[in-house]
Parts: sequence; structure tokens; C-alpha cells
Amino acid sequence: MSLDEDAPIVRMTVDARRATGPFRPIWNWFGYDEPNYTTLPEGRTLLADLAALHAGPVYVRVHNLLTSGDGTPALKWGSTGVYGEDVAGRPAYSWGILDGIFDAFVEAGVVPFIQAGFMPEALTAGPPPYRHDFPRSSVFGITTGWAWPPRDYDRWGDLIEVWAKRMVARYGMARVRDWPWEVWNEPDGLYWRGSVEDFCRLHDVADAAIRRVIPEARVGGPHVCGPTSPEAAAFLRGFLDHCTRGRNFATGRTGTRLDFVAFHAKGKPEVVDGHVHMGIARQLAAIEAGLAIVREFPALDGLPVILGESDPEGCAACPAATHPANAYREGPLYGASVVEATARTMELAARSDVAVEGAVTWAFTFPGEPFFAGYRELATNGIAKPVLNALRILGKLDGERLAATSDAALPLDAILTNGVTGAPDVNLIATRSGGRVAILIWNYHDDNVPEAGAVRVALEVTGLTGDTMTCRHYRMDATHSNAHALWLRQGAPQPPSAEQLQALRAAAALEMLEPERAATITEGRVALGFDLPRHAVSLVTLDPRA
Repeated sequence: MSLDEDAPIVRMTVDARRATGPFRPIWNWFGYDEPNYTTLPEGRTLLADLAALHAGPVYVRVHNLLTSGDGTPALKWGSTGVYGEDVAGRPAYSWGILDGIFDAFVEAGVVPFIQAGFMPEALTAGPPPYRHDFPRSSVFGITTGWAWPPRDYDRWGDLIEVWAKRMVARYGMARVRDWPWEVWNEPDGLYWRGSVEDFCRLHDVADAAIRRVIPEARVGGPHVCGPTSPEAAAFLRGFLDHCTRGRNFATGRTGTRLDFVAFHAKGKPEVVDGHVHMGIARQLAAIEAGLAIVREFPALDGLPVILGESDPEGCAACPAATHPANAYREGPLYGASVVEATARTMELAARSDVAVEGAVTWAFTFPGEPFFAGYRELATNGIAKPVLNALRILGKLDGERLAATSDAALPLDAILTNGVTGAPDVNLIATRSGGRVAILIWNYHDDNVPEAGAVRVALEVTGLTGDTMTCRHYRMDATHSNAHALWLRQGAPQPPSAEQLQALRAAAALEMLEPERAATITEGRVALGFDLPRHAVSLVTLDPRA
């Protein structure tokens, strides 16, 4: 993008000699409601793409792994039909659908983040109907049986124990013991029709069953909604109090072992003056509030937090046609917001002295839906969206984090108070692995007004050795690594022709802004300059030349 010569210059520095500690990725966690999409061709392809993002583990969390049904995919729904009862009332298990889902995870090379939920129809204490009818009606508009406690907690525990044994027998203890477990989802909301005490019992019984089979298993929770909500905060405190001081419903002893604490964080975009205005301040405030609650419990010192869902808003299966603010999902703003939230989450964790192990992006794919329909997904009908390229860029950071500065980086407290509503946040993260230096640079603003807020970056990297390095510059923005932009130029075809699809697949790859080149080192220093439009995400790498 060619900028006006009057565009402001942002000065950035990276000191390749000064490491500030290991770079621990938190972005490499993903999730979705619909487990049956996992085994469809688009689901398998996307899982393989996710596994390829990062040399280390990539985690996948899904709902509805125990929900009753025949496995037919649907929006905000899934089923495996694992648990039933025979004519004599005895448990009857059917593992075929669930096995297929976990086989797909293993074959793709991702790590399952196993969720024990929701309640099988034969085991629920709730009245009919069992299933919701989204999108024809609200997921929570009626009292549906899948969200209720079990009518028999012993049978609930037996189900979890048999499931854990199934995992070990099928995939081996050496692999399964590294898979984290959780119980349920957002029990402070309408996913759970019982009390806090009922949930603590549900969790304790499941936890004990898992550990009987996999003693080294990591189990945590409770995956409440954003703790800025008084109800979520009260539920989180009640659960943590139970785990640290209460009577364990399964063992009778004091306390329940936790290996991590989990809660969620969501923003709230709105349409303002004809464009989307993001709500990143709300998302970050929820993280700050949850970390503060964890700090209230000294017994949990050193325990990590997993943000089980951390997203710009709450409904992945709500398209832009019915929720106009969700139009941000198709272009570079979604990717820029993920990068901004990831960086600021790391900052909040460091400031609170509570480690954040992972931040789950709740997005996958919706096979069979129209192309680029404004669902919160990483790919549409097999075409990677710009956000997936932002994640590909994040995946190239590795090793030690380096000291880096930007004179256009906004203070964290200002973003928590006001969001990014005046000047943009133009910021960077730099890492060093072996001889490679990788520098992630982004330009974020809450307002989806891409023609505004462009800058020129003047980047100086010091502490280098040798005479030259190989410089590569990857870019995701309105015109690079952006299949949606090409689709619009094609006339927004539904569906695209075979020729158009081929072009879209090529445009969906991570693109370099310019051909790789030699960068001359002068007195240990390299200076680089380039344009950075609003919502652009760049990665500059410097590698020793052979």
C-alpha cells in the first residue's frame, strides 16, 4: 500500500543481544462447539493446518463430546451418542463417533483438550426437550436436558472412568497423560441448570474418575464466563473456595486438586457510524478481573490459567447477516485483534504474576455454509481466512524474547480504560532462536476504517553479527494473505467456480510483502523501513547467510 508522505513515522528498536526471558506461546489453543465437523474433510484439513502452525503442541477444545444423538453436524450442536441404557436400565456405551473424532485429532497431530460434557439424554435429570433448535430459536430459550446435572452421580463417574480407560486403551498412556481435561463449560451461565454446589459435585466425581485411570492427568476448570460479570466472578470464587477449602464430594477429604484455573473473556463489537467498532477493552478487562480473583487464593500460587475462550465476541455461529457487527471476521481486523489481544494478555499475566498457559481462539470452520458469510471461523469452505495467516505469523515466533520498543505503543492501562479509540496501537514482539531474529509488528485500532491510521515504520535492529543477513517480510493486510479481498473482486460468487476456487486457495496462503533479500549489517545494526496500514500484521525475519 502506498502511503502519503505525511503519514506518521513510528520508530521501533530491537536489541538482539538482550534476551528478556523465554517466549512462551499462548495463542496455540483453539476450540469449537461442533465436534462432528472434526471428521468432515474440511475439518481434517483445518486440523492439519493448525498442527502445522507451531513446532510445539497445538491444543483443541470442543463441546458436546458426551451429548446424545446420531452425530449429524449442526450449528452450535454436536453429538456422539456415547451413553445410553438398555431395557433393564443398565449403562450401554457406543464409542464409534467419539473414536472417530479423537482419531482425527491424533492423525492431525493436535492435542485434545478434553471436555467432559454435556449430559447424555439417558442420564439427565432435566425435563424434555433434550435439544435446542438453534438458529431457529435461542440455544438457551428453553430448558433443554443436555444442560442439566445427572440424575445419578455414580453413573456419571462411571461414564467418565470408562471413557478415560477407552482413551488409554486406544491411544496409550504415554500420549493420553499429556492431554488436559476439564468438566463442562460456562456453568455460571445457561449451559448449566444446577447450583454451584451441584457443579462442584459434578467436577469432583469426574476428576476422581479421571485420576483413577490416569494419575498424572491435568484437570482444571471451571471455565466460567468473563469474570467482570458479578455472576461469573461469584461462581469462580465459589468453585476455587471449594477446591482449596471445601469437602471433596468424591473423596470426602478437604479440597480438590486443580492443575489449572480456567475462565473466558469476550469483547463486544458494535456498529458505530456505519463501521464496526471492536470491544477489546472489555475482553482484556475480563482477563484482568479473572487473574485478580485467582490471586485471592494463596493456595493457588504458581498454578497457571487457561483462557478457555478468548475472543472479540461470543457467538461463533452467528453470521454477519443477522449480527452486522460480526462483519469484522472476514478481513484483516480479526487477525490484528487476535495479535493485539495475545500481546496484551501476556502483559496482563506478567503484571499480575499469574502465568497464562493458553488463550483459546474459539473458531474453526462451518462446512456447508456460504463462503465468507461472517461466521467466526478460521477457514470458509476450505479457504483460509486472513485471521489464519495472522496465526501463521504468530507461529514463527520462537526461542527467547528480545528487548523491543515502539514509540507508538499504547499503555496497557489506557487500553483497559478506553480501548484503542484515538491513536492506533503500533507495537511489536521480537524473538531470537539460534541465529534467527523474528519481529512481529502490527497496527491495531478498534475502528474498522482501514483507509485511516496508516504509518511508516522505521525499524532498527542492533546486536547482530556478521556482514549480511537474509531478510524475509511476511504480511497480512487488506491486500496480502487475504482471500476475502480476492473473493470480493471476483464478485462475491456463491459458490465460486473451479477456476475461482483455485485462485482463492492461492490467495489464502501466507504471502511475503517483497522478495527475500540480503540486509547489510553495519556496526552490528540493520535499519529497515516499510509502510504499515491499519490492521496490518507483519513478520520480519533476519537469518544468518550460509
